[in-house]
Amino acid sequence: MKLTSTQTILKKYWKYWKYLFWLAPVFIIMGLTAGAIAGWGVVPLALIGIGGVLLLLWLLTSGFTQASFWNRRSTQAGTNALIATLAVLAILGFVNFLAVRYNTRVDLTENQIFTLAPQTQDVLRELDQPVKAWIFSPNPSAADRQLLDNYRRETEQFSFEFVDPQAKPGVAREFGVQSIGELYLETGEKRRLVQTVTPQERISERKLTNSLVQITNTEQQKVYFLQGHGERSLEPGQGAFSQAKTRLGEESFAAEPLNLATNPKIPDDAGVVVIAGAQRPLLDVELTALRDYLKRKSGLMLMLDPQTNSNLNTLLKEWGVTVSDRLVTDPAGQSSGLGAGVVIVNQYGDHPITRGFSNGISFYPLVSPLQIQPVTGVQATPLLITDPRTSAQQIAASGEVQSTPEDPKGPFDIGAALSRTVATETAKPSPSPSPSPQAASPSPSPSPSPSPSPEAEQNTPEARLVVIGGSSFATDGLFDQQLNGDVFLNSVSWLSQQDDQVLSIRPKEATNRRIVMSVGQQLSAVLLALVLLPLVGFASAALVWWRRR
Repeated sequence: MKLTSTQTILKKYWKYWKYLFWLAPVFIIMGLTAGAIAGWGVVPLALIGIGGVLLLLWLLTSGFTQASFWNRRSTQAGTNALIATLAVLAILGFVNFLAVRYNTRVDLTENQIFTLAPQTQDVLRELDQPVKAWIFSPNPSAADRQLLDNYRRETEQFSFEFVDPQAKPGVAREFGVQSIGELYLETGEKRRLVQTVTPQERISERKLTNSLVQITNTEQQKVYFLQGHGERSLEPGQGAFSQAKTRLGEESFAAEPLNLATNPKIPDDAGVVVIAGAQRPLLDVELTALRDYLKRKSGLMLMLDPQTNSNLNTLLKEWGVTVSDRLVTDPAGQSSGLGAGVVIVNQYGDHPITRGFSNGISFYPLVSPLQIQPVTGVQATPLLITDPRTSAQQIAASGEVQSTPEDPKGPFDIGAALSRTVATETAKPSPSPSPSPQAASPSPSPSPSPSPSPEAEQNTPEARLVVIGGSSFATDGLFDQQLNGDVFLNSVSWLSQQDDQVLSIRPKEATNRRIVMSVGQQLSAVLLALVLLPLVGFASAALVWWRRR
């Protein structure tokens, strides 16, 4: 049978122009891409049509309708490869679809440095209004952008924008920007300056989260510091609480002095009352005011220095607390150069105040131990637990510490958190239980009182009390050391009973795993790597050569 001229031409030039049919998938992919990006118009459909025509011509000229075509090994191998390729593409597309639809990140770093603190996550999930962060910086940091991206992933209510003040001077003028790097939060008509970002000070998660709470919260709780008995001053000075006052302002609290001698009544707007280092006894009328305050939803923080008579023992015994007249000494403080009178604490009770402290340290100069007895209706939890090597020593009338072999040994509780339920804020509570407390022993023992469950009902009004056997740990100069400030701020936050209030968030740092070697160790390592090991290798080679010789 004689071939037609067309078939002859196809057969003669097939090996050259059959490669043109590879344009078929190219045109089809171009059409699909254009349609997905720019919409399904004439051009995408035309590209897909051209590709389809070329593909059809290839199939017709390849003899795919003949049975022999499908029985070829090349056809079967090509079909398998095509199906496998399509399956891989489908799997990749499905995986990418799930990744976009369900965005999940896993932080594998030891200290979770790329993960927001649990307090921050709670605040972001509870945002019920849009909040936008404006960062006026022409050169945004990758670390700052990553932190803000983490905020935005938690909620759609949060957004951010980096603005170049020189490129958009009108926006900078609207916010009243004074310097490069200022970070503002905006929600509705409210704006708040958070911090000034510099190369040395990046965006602080603590400041940003607390600013979120403050800009979305219309209420500001009052923290009253009792004055008039030699307590710590709120103004800058030796042994003052000015740093604590400043940090309370950052945590959405208003710190104000309180004098009960002129008006013996705790103000109704008092969220927390703090008595920090009273040196002289409180009047009976002041004690009555404190008792009345603890009959409603309240929070009282007592920081009692050793060898002082604040006349608070009777009030404390109603809660089952006795403050020893001894002074805790710590060998660790002596060996660290701080002095034996400085107690270093790295053990904490299981309580919202200290939860998350792990093995972090805080230190307490001149502190007395506490003894806690069970009282019906009062939940007590030790907060600060000393090392077993500590001892409680008596202070002589001259002020010197007397050390004897009979001194009680640690561990001691030098801080505790207590709470009891009140019916309502105005109703009279049940009479205080009058336990027959044992005689106050000079050797305090750890409290056997049960600790409150973390899942306890938070809506029930409570009278809360935090007692610490010293006040020096939160004074200016020591407040920002280690966890000292966190202990104070978290105590105030817990006492305020604002369960959505952010507790102190500590910055996360990567663990330092650098190896520091002395000169002798460096020399030994060099000799081992460059002299000893090569000599062992040469000696082994020489031995093998000698035995085979």
